Amino acid sequence: MEKSLCQVVVVLLFLCPLGAQAEDGSAGERCAIPAATVSLLQSQLSLVTHYADANGGIFGRILPGPNRSWSAIVDRRGVLCSVINSGNDPFPASRGIAIAKASTANGFSNSGLALSTAMLYASAQPGGWGYGLNSTNPFNPDFDAPGSGIGRVPGGTVTFGGGVALYSNGQVIGGLGVSGDTACADHAVAFRMRHLAGLDGTPGGAGSDNIQYASGPTPKGFEHPHCLPTDITP
Repeated sequence: MEKSLCQVVVVLLFLCPLGAQAEDGSAGERCAIPAATVSLLQSQLSLVTHYADANGGIFGRILPGPNRSWSAIVDRRGVLCSVINSGNDPFPASRGIAIAKASTANGFSNSGLALSTAMLYASAQPGGWGYGLNSTNPFNPDFDAPGSGIGRVPGGTVTFGGGVALYSNGQVIGGLGVSGDTACADHAVAFRMRHLAGLDGTPGGAGSDNIQYASGPTPKGFEHPHCLPTDITP
């Protein structure tokens, strides 16, 4: 009897591979980004959050480090492929923000223009061409629960630093979102992770969607305000 049950379980796993299931137990879409690529990208989180410059953030510069971060990846359709954290008690609320940042960077980038979430800040302010952008494509709160959302499209729109589009052969294959420190540090972590994984072939060359700090008191164009005196441009 036990042997027959095991055989049934093996058959079910073969017919319904784990990669096609959402973490909340419901059927989901398979991530269109190769699993090896997702794993390579997420493996950079531990390395980058331990950089000596603390990515210019709170943790490691003002409070004890390293950075405390969530990292999320979506594919081109917005399907959540992976969401992990650095394992040192990052803010629980940052999980959903990381997913929304990944969704935003993916959704507002293409083969002609890469827009990091940091580049959307100024335009989303009153009077900007993107004012009201934050209220579009809201994050689905059904996927706030830990472990939920894999294989689903959680959505979300965030217009401050921490999200970058992922490029392969000149095309967007998805987005990476990082959250857990200042928006400026989150951008640095995401930007560095993407570079280390070789997914930063943005239009105009690697770095074209890097954070641009405001030259005056009010950010303009694609500028982003400073977060701390320790901010860096990765």
